[in-house]
Amino acid sequence: MQSAEKPSNFLRQIIERDLAQGTYAHRRFAGRPADAATHAAGQPDPARIRTRFPPEPNGYLHIGHAKSICLNFGLAQDYGGICHLRFDDTNPEKEDQEYVDAIIDMVRWLGFDWNVGGVSHLYYASDDFDFMYRCACALIEDGLAYVDEQSAEDMRRNRGTLTEPGVDSPWRNRPAAESLRRFEEMRAGQHAEGSMVLRAKIDMASPNINLRDPTIYRIRFARHHRTGDAWCIYPMYTFAHPIEDAMECISHSICTLEFEDQRPFYDWLLDHLVRLGLVASPRPHQYEFARLNLTYVVTSKRKLAQLVQDGHVQGWDDPRMPTLVGLRRRGYTPESLRLFAERIGVSKADSWIDYSVLEQALRDDLEARAPRAMAVLDPLLLEMTNWAEVFGAADHAEPCSAPVHPAQPERGRRSFDLTAQVWIEREDFMETPPKGYHRLTPGGLVRLKYGYVVRCTGCEKDAQGRVVKVLAELLPDTRSGTPGADAVKVKGVITWVSAQRGVAAQVRLFDRLFTQAQPDAGGRDFVAALNPHSLQVVQGYVEPSLATADAGSTFQFERHGYFVADRIDHTAQSPVFNRTATLKDSWGK
Repeated sequence: MQSAEKPSNFLRQIIERDLAQGTYAHRRFAGRPADAATHAAGQPDPARIRTRFPPEPNGYLHIGHAKSICLNFGLAQDYGGICHLRFDDTNPEKEDQEYVDAIIDMVRWLGFDWNVGGVSHLYYASDDFDFMYRCACALIEDGLAYVDEQSAEDMRRNRGTLTEPGVDSPWRNRPAAESLRRFEEMRAGQHAEGSMVLRAKIDMASPNINLRDPTIYRIRFARHHRTGDAWCIYPMYTFAHPIEDAMECISHSICTLEFEDQRPFYDWLLDHLVRLGLVASPRPHQYEFARLNLTYVVTSKRKLAQLVQDGHVQGWDDPRMPTLVGLRRRGYTPESLRLFAERIGVSKADSWIDYSVLEQALRDDLEARAPRAMAVLDPLLLEMTNWAEVFGAADHAEPCSAPVHPAQPERGRRSFDLTAQVWIEREDFMETPPKGYHRLTPGGLVRLKYGYVVRCTGCEKDAQGRVVKVLAELLPDTRSGTPGADAVKVKGVITWVSAQRGVAAQVRLFDRLFTQAQPDAGGRDFVAALNPHSLQVVQGYVEPSLATADAGSTFQFERHGYFVADRIDHTAQSPVFNRTATLKDSWGK
């Protein structure tokens, strides 16, 4: 049952009502999608509820899909149910095995599984094309469907408007036997694409245009990625989807609000198929929730494809993309996305979620798990001129250490060397600082974090007047962790990386892809809102241990934010790190 920690919502209330009333308590399940008779001969359904995540394999999943995945699989887990992964692959012209594989990968990455008790609940609508055809024939024979031979233009014109009823097709009242014969001819490939369709016979005067004899089958001479050329007619999504729900014994068919107007057809179709003895009772019911509207992104598959095809991003897994493969490469964790989905909740009202909510979920997840490291992203050389005098040799390396995680001492310490020359951030030195500046200035003191206090003695510049080296003296007996560490009081502490021992790395500083919160609102050109500074590539230096970091491993670079070793390009010889998020939200500030 529902855990006490999870807040209620309208979907949980519906499920709890159905469980209390025993709505699905006596249902039987054959162990696979099937018709009513096969399920009736099956065993009592071991699942208290059944939900499903039903993507069409025509693109890569994005952050909005993550909400639906977490919702459907999460509800099934919380209420002793099972969630199916189903591919609604009814459109052969846009679907591909590449997308099937990518979707399976992402659902697993998010931490969910469709294998329960040794049974896989991974299904494909295309596996049930025969049954869908059988349902269509039954509707024709029952006078509830007909083959329409109007042109597409005539069908659009005769459909009517929101204020005017539609006009009956001249083929609407043709004998059932004639429609059945024409439908069989369509199945046999005897008619051209666009020459005829199969329509449900409902009500051409309905105020809901979706009930004005919707098309349920069309002719397409296109090779399907699973069924090949076995079919040349394909069911419409609105016809196939409810049938699949019923065949899989789905109890709660949860979808986004744009399908609300389709629910009357969903109900009409399943009620008739139950009456005709084709699908089992109790049948599924559809419930709608508000889709995720996240600021500073677009989630339209068409628009995402445009970004890729026009070269605005480097691919579907570009870390600036809202695709799950992009978010994973950016450094987002499955736990952070599940936390985000839980925090934004579920409602029936559309609203906009600010991107900062997603970033904060990531920070809250990584704060406890990410090991710390020092990195310098805008390097400026600092030389300690008295190094040989203090340590007896110019090439001496002074061992230093720091906790892997400051709040988790059990994770141990990391080691690195302090040398006569170190890289510091360019912003950590100013010749003429403003009031309140507590980093390096001529004559000023600062602590090299985990190391010693140094006093700045000056700087060197190139011919253009740009500072190329900062000069300082190290103060002996001020090493961190020793009794003398507090002998000299300083207001500033700066991070550093040894110039001799540090590792050069490419660091990619990613930011939001768009400058507008709603880049495609009101039909505006979303490309015009692209952020020209969404990617900056810098050459920095990192602690030596990070050269051996595994691709995909995440770190907090002290003072800079959270970074991940790039999953594709990172190697020990050429380290590449992506900025996942800054330490705090600074967007627009």
